[in-house]
Formats: sequence, structure tokens, C-alpha cells
Amino acid sequence: MQTREIEEIIIGRPASDGDGVRLTRVFGGGGNAARFDPWLMMDEFGSDEAADYIGGFPSHPHRGFETITYMLEGHMEHQDHMGNVGELKNGDVQWMTAGAGIIHSEMPRQKEGRMRGFQVWLNLPAAEKMQSPDYRDISSGEIPRYQLPGVEVLAIAGSLRGSGQSLAGAVSRDSTEASYLDVHMDEGARLDLEVPGEHTTLLYVYEGRVRVGEKQTRLEKGRLARLNAGERLLIESGTPARLVLLSGKPIGEPIVQYGPFVMNSSDEIEQALRDYRDGTLAR
Repeated sequence: MQTREIEEIIIGRPASDGDGVRLTRVFGGGGNAARFDPWLMMDEFGSDEAADYIGGFPSHPHRGFETITYMLEGHMEHQDHMGNVGELKNGDVQWMTAGAGIIHSEMPRQKEGRMRGFQVWLNLPAAEKMQSPDYRDISSGEIPRYQLPGVEVLAIAGSLRGSGQSLAGAVSRDSTEASYLDVHMDEGARLDLEVPGEHTTLLYVYEGRVRVGEKQTRLEKGRLARLNAGERLLIESGTPARLVLLSGKPIGEPIVQYGPFVMNSSDEIEQALRDYRDGTLAR
């Protein structure tokens, strides 16, 4: 099996979204989006200062993709036009399929303390972009945890093999075969993963540092690595480390994004804008 090596290292940039929420845009939101296909964007948020998050994300629309919010620490509430209300607390995940259209809000349910986590956007193929919207709460207790030598893996989505053990997540996606893992490594630990060779695979270190591949390329906290092709992924921790792994089958279709809408053509974006203005985007 060919071992993957780091092809590109990306440093996230400060950003603001919603009602002034301060975050780090790890990747996405511009440039050559195809190199992350099927992933569109990843935001990291984390602050002890309420002023950085208290405005939250008031009611806004989406169409054409899925959002995955993973809360490490804190308390948020989701509401949408379908009547769903969900609490997002420590270790919980909310998986939302915008499909043809959803209008929702994500607002803090705390006025002080630390709020920390990630939101990832996962694209949908053209044949699925106009499906009925869907929403799912996944409590921390529902997320499978796997113990490997010196490593704990929280499997949010997908199905991979790590150090000879099957790692099946709480969510599966047929079209994109998306995998989303939160990996916790002791100092000096080693993780040997099998990843489909054609999948786009990304690693983001949010605590500590690791070395990747046979070249032992160092990846520091706050850095995202986009990996080249291969069926094997080797990760070794230089310190106690925590990282997110995203992997998925590229869709290979045009990506046209305008704010909260991700479609395949400018005409479809214009239609989404008209539908939102006319009040028909979310039914």
C-alpha cells in the first residue's frame, strides 16, 4: 500500500460569522474548492470570552450541502423552520442536511464560560442537492469510541480501519463515503490507518503536534494538512495530541458557492436567491 504524505499545509485565518462570532476559518470559503472535494469548509471556534460568541448565528438559510457541528465544550441551541429544537452540549454533534432548503439558527445557551468546537460543511452531489432537508442530534454517548494502543478514536462518521481495528462511525453517507474522526493520541503513540486511495483526506491538529507519513513531516497545532493519494496513513504524536481527520470520496462536479448556498451553476444560485426572497426556499 502507498503511504500518504502531506501535499499542502494550510494555516487558518481569523474570521467572523453570524452576529459577530469570532472563529478561525481552517479552510474553505474561497480559492480552489475542488482540492477539498467533497468537503467545503471547516471553522474552529473557541473562546473563554462571551463577547466572542454571545451573538450566535441568528436565523439564516442553507441549500445544497450538509453542516456538521461538533461541540467540544459549551452549550448551543438549534432551531429550524421544520420545528426541530436541539441542544448541543459537550461532546455532542448536530448533523443537518440542508438539501432543497432549510432556515435555522444556532444560538448560545450560556452567558459565560468556554465555548469550543468545529463546524464542517460537506457537499452533496447534484442528484441529492434538492432532497428534503433533515436534522439529527447525536449525543456524545452515541458516538462510538475505540481504544487503540495509546490512541482513542471518536468516530463521528464513516468506516475506516485503524491499527487493524474497524472504526465505524455514528453516521454513514453512501455518496461521499465521508469519514470524520476525532483522534486523541498519547505522546509517542502511533496510528496506522487504511484510507481508500481515491479519497480526499485532511488532518487538522487542534492540540499538540504530530508527524505524518514515512517522511515524518511535522504538523503543528492550528495547521491543516491536505494529503496526497494512497491507501495508508501513518500518524505519530510528538506530544499528547488531538486532531480531526476528514476523508471522503470526491464528487467531481462543479462547485458554485454564494454565501450559504452551494450548487453546481450560477443559475441554480440565482434560483436559490429568488426562492429565499419569495419565501419558497424552506417548505
